[in-house]
Amino acid sequence: MYDLIKKAVHDDEAAIEISKIDNKNATEVVDAISQLSLEETMKLGMQFKRFPLGCDLTEVVAGTCASDLELMDLLGNCRLADMIGAPIHICAYAFSDIAEKFGMRGVEVMQKVHDIVDVPLDLDHFGENGAMRLPRNISGCGGECYNKGPAFTECPRGRIHERLIDKEMAEKADKEDWIKLSSSVAVNVTSEQTGDGHAAPLKEAEDIANLAKKYGRGLESIMFVGDGYDEVITGFEKSIEIGADVIVVEGGPFNRCENTTESFAKTIAAARILSPGKVVATNGAYEHEVRAGLRSGLNMVITGFPKNHHGYMCGFEPGTAKRGKFGLPRVIQIINEEFPNRGLPVQKHDLLALATAVKIAGLDYVYPRKIGAYHVGDAHWATLVNSNMYDNIELKHSLNDIVNLAQGNTIALHGGRFISWVIANELDKEVDEIIICDPDKWVLDNTVNNLQDELNATVIGVSDDKTAAKDADFSIASSTMIPVKENILKNVPNALTIV
Repeated sequence: MYDLIKKAVHDDEAAIEISKIDNKNATEVVDAISQLSLEETMKLGMQFKRFPLGCDLTEVVAGTCASDLELMDLLGNCRLADMIGAPIHICAYAFSDIAEKFGMRGVEVMQKVHDIVDVPLDLDHFGENGAMRLPRNISGCGGECYNKGPAFTECPRGRIHERLIDKEMAEKADKEDWIKLSSSVAVNVTSEQTGDGHAAPLKEAEDIANLAKKYGRGLESIMFVGDGYDEVITGFEKSIEIGADVIVVEGGPFNRCENTTESFAKTIAAARILSPGKVVATNGAYEHEVRAGLRSGLNMVITGFPKNHHGYMCGFEPGTAKRGKFGLPRVIQIINEEFPNRGLPVQKHDLLALATAVKIAGLDYVYPRKIGAYHVGDAHWATLVNSNMYDNIELKHSLNDIVNLAQGNTIALHGGRFISWVIANELDKEVDEIIICDPDKWVLDNTVNNLQDELNATVIGVSDDKTAAKDADFSIASSTMIPVKENILKNVPNALTIV
């Protein structure tokens, strides 16, 4: 595996070979990456973030709540996150604390938030009794561990993972309703990585993971960097065992390595290869770790509004990372400094285009289903299905409509990303030739190769829209991104558009 990973730093074919290995060995991957330089690690991580091997999105997820917020402020925070297109990270204990203050049940606050936003809702701090309930010294924690800096051995105040079980049991009947209102659910495996004072036992993670799968929700697994080797391997192994779609890596004081920048980057790069749903996030990382992580393939940063604990956990350094920080704008700025002129992070119109592609494809096609060697989309697609945004989309054409409207025996699909795979797979029953057109050579070559191995029709790659249209009987603009569609129509004005 080392030779293959070393080669994959610069070689597409080696990266593709690795991506097609279904049951990758976490120890072999971590061991191989541990022998790379930081520069090689970053190149490797970005290699696996490229289409179609992984997820090429970069986004922020916003924690909007804290136990001492007014209900109006919580709802306002959620509306603001929704306006900018940031999925909302639900800290269940805080929702329940706010609810208690207003004579409500926690799930009633969850319902209120669900009803006013379109973006996906990511549920965390949720255990065997439903919403976890924590004593004030934890729910109002000032973030001493992050503020004092590495390395974490125990909470600076000596507390453990305390729970108010009586309060949890009083609302246990609502447990499955929380899951039903969520798009994804996060569980924590750090108790298996020597973090037993930091997180609930693994049996609770397993219980919630099973419930998430029961209702078709995306599953995130939170692990930490720890010692950078054995504990990282354990984190990956446990995450995969419980069926995680998304790997969430926590650094900060939970990164005990001598070189924290390099160890965080290497953990992110390994996660890029090992994450089943090809989505890699962080819920806690100092600024230098966030920057190294972004350069190594990180594509989701969980941050937060003032008072929310995620507000200080990403993007700040020791001495400044403490409760009350508004991390969201800082993380957005860091992302734009690392990837200038890219229009990042993902905004609401981007999510809407992605959700439209998911709805056209249909639940039977999207992740975790594969066409050829690759999943159709990634864990984002599975999450978007369970959102108001997805529910409220009215399609211009269904997948069946698109296939029925196509005329002739040679069909050109202008746009080679995931939605074209689905359309091509359906057209395969009707036509002899399918032309895939995309100006990105990487996208074009890998899409053509993947589809040719899977379909009976002859699949032809063309990089120019006008040439593809001239050689085809019928053209379809197979993109749900409005600017992309408009560019295609400039060259192929008669193309069938799907949005």
